[in-house]
Amino acid sequence: MTRVKICGITRVEDAHAAVELGVDTLGINFWHGTKRRCDPTCAARIARELGGRVELVAVFVDEAPATIDALLRDTGIRWAQLHGDEPPEEVARLLPYAYKAIGVGSEDPLARVRRYPGDHVLLDAAVPNAMPGGTGVRFDWSLAHRVAVERLLTLAGGLTPENVGAAIAAVHPHRVDCASGVESAPGVKDEARMAAFVAAVRAADAPPTRAGT
Repeated sequence: MTRVKICGITRVEDAHAAVELGVDTLGINFWHGTKRRCDPTCAARIARELGGRVELVAVFVDEAPATIDALLRDTGIRWAQLHGDEPPEEVARLLPYAYKAIGVGSEDPLARVRRYPGDHVLLDAAVPNAMPGGTGVRFDWSLAHRVAVERLLTLAGGLTPENVGAAIAAVHPHRVDCASGVESAPGVKDEARMAAFVAAVRAADAPPTRAGT
């Protein structure tokens, strides 16, 4: 089954709603440059209340290693997603619970992916003069298929309940990641959109129905 990640969680109630809907992973963003930044106190509460019911990922953008370590320790979040220009050595330092997010433009990202250690990687759209993620822009999914063969790929970038089924069929990722596609406002999740996203992923995973059954 394709795993589901909802990123940019900023509210405890949204975290609980996502888990009740069957979301596997929640992304908690600590970058100060986004409206989806989560207060560390709120992030710690989410981790405390949800316990082991869901996987939590802390999202960082070119953050100092000491700050990353402190936030992971203080919030109780295990995983780190590095979404800036971090070198391979920083990913290696945080393994096995870390992976690199790589922005994809018009070129094959496989060579850049291979520079980074670890089993996991995330691909998102590279949008000039925009945030490193959460832009709601998709990239050419054909560029992601070879990456999905080599790594546990999290596919992000402009995914919505309406197009995630096609994305899964084209790429066969380990996980799909949605932020703006399930929001009513930046950082405020829409429960109906989250439900529709999860349902679309599960429908894409379902085996085809035989004729006459």
